[in-house]
Amino acid sequence: MTALLPYLVPLPVVVPLFAAGLKFAIGVRSQLLTQWISVVALALVLATGVALLFGVAAHGPQVVQVGGWEFPIGITLVADRLSALMVTVSSAITLGVLVYSIGQGTADQEEATPLAIFYPTFLILVAGVSNAFLTGDLFNLYVGFEILLTSSYVLMTQGGTLARIRAGSTYVVVSLLSSVVFLVAVGLIYAATGTVNMAHLAERLAELPVQLQLVLQVMLLMAFAIKAAVFPLSAWLPDSYPTAPAPVTAVFAGLLTKVGVYAMIRTQTLLFPGNDAVEVLLLWGALATMVIGVLGAMSQNDIKRMLSFTLVSHIGYMVFGIGLGSVHGMAGAVFYVAHHITVQTTLFLVAGLVERRSGSTSLHDLSGLAKLSPVLGVLFFVPAMNLAGIPPLSGFLGKLGLIQAGVQDGTPLAYLLVAGSVVTSLLTLFSMVRLWNYAFWRAPEEGRPVALGTLLESSEDESSVPEAAPMAVGRAPTGIGGRAVVTSAVFPPLMLAATVALVALGLAFTVFAGPFVGYSADAAAELLARAPYVEAVLSGGVR
Repeated sequence: MTALLPYLVPLPVVVPLFAAGLKFAIGVRSQLLTQWISVVALALVLATGVALLFGVAAHGPQVVQVGGWEFPIGITLVADRLSALMVTVSSAITLGVLVYSIGQGTADQEEATPLAIFYPTFLILVAGVSNAFLTGDLFNLYVGFEILLTSSYVLMTQGGTLARIRAGSTYVVVSLLSSVVFLVAVGLIYAATGTVNMAHLAERLAELPVQLQLVLQVMLLMAFAIKAAVFPLSAWLPDSYPTAPAPVTAVFAGLLTKVGVYAMIRTQTLLFPGNDAVEVLLLWGALATMVIGVLGAMSQNDIKRMLSFTLVSHIGYMVFGIGLGSVHGMAGAVFYVAHHITVQTTLFLVAGLVERRSGSTSLHDLSGLAKLSPVLGVLFFVPAMNLAGIPPLSGFLGKLGLIQAGVQDGTPLAYLLVAGSVVTSLLTLFSMVRLWNYAFWRAPEEGRPVALGTLLESSEDESSVPEAAPMAVGRAPTGIGGRAVVTSAVFPPLMLAATVALVALGLAFTVFAGPFVGYSADAAAELLARAPYVEAVLSGGVR
């Protein structure tokens, strides 16, 4: 079994790509078949991730040289503790989002929806994410980013509404800017070292002049900070994500920013470790991201925009752990990344259910949802409190670990980050309670709830026009004169089951917090040691 373990490493990339190609070949002749192909493919990716999760913990990093080309000429794929954890968590939430989308698309039975495009594109997105997590080659990391970003362009703009095209244009421009910065940095690194293999770079970058190292490090971090939405490079996100269909927004919020965070972790631990000046810069960025993001959330009156700002805010917690540069700080960052992927995705799926139930996500149009739909109230309340960090949920444990790491650091800036973390957590709780009071708790007659079948007048700003049926596949809402029609107040079983499963996954991080904290600490120690990763790659791996 141990000998077979390295051969599992390429599967999270190969399986979704193969399934996407198969579905393009099949076309729209059998919608049920294409749905089953998608589910089976992502289930196999999840099973592979779990096998790698336990395999690398027992036997160390696993390496594959793609195409039989020897290091450092060919592309290297590496599964260590961090990448295996990220593949496992990301495949679990993408499988949940896919089931949610299938449930909604089947229930709505929209004949004109572009299912032949949505499902293969979604699988290609998953392949790009997995490639970014597993690659041991800096240029292949760029390729992984481009795969997932190209797929995300298609998913974000499906339906062709003005709001989506406008938001998608902003998203494309910002993403291309970060990609250009990344590609220039890769070119400069190759010119200076003669390699783009990250294990090889771990040795050669240290031989460069200090000033050149700083320039290359800052360029990489700038590119990844844009993708991760670190302040002041985060203004694009709240205007881009809320316009997309609910499942698309959920997977974007859960995963795409975390790929940027993952790349920052690799940069700071494997390529450029121990630069105090850059770590100070990251800590200031983390503080600004936390505070400004949560202040933005407090000012919002739309659920999806509020969640988008909290997403930005909580990226700051992860950057806080990275900036500390210690084992405890990195362990807290690893724990918080995995926790936040699940919780943030779940909250956006619940927002989709709210929109389906009431025809809107504006707090002005919502009230009494806890009474009208108690299940929906529970599905929102649990991940919302987890995000806010209420004990003993995993959000609290992750923040506590980061705060302890900050206290152990002992510098004035670290203490300032500790204070900022506490304030941000309290303001997040305030935002979630405010949302709960408006949308769920106040009596229906006090607000303006949308009844079943109510026609909502269209707004001048299309981003505020509610979407009902088409959210699963990105089609524009149908209705008379551009007005959306709420088609059903009953949640399709698959939509509800997928949301419940992700809520349960978020709670599992609390139930199994002991092993998860231990795994995060081991992953952090492995990252900062660097030797296990470098030695596994330099030894050649499997070809």
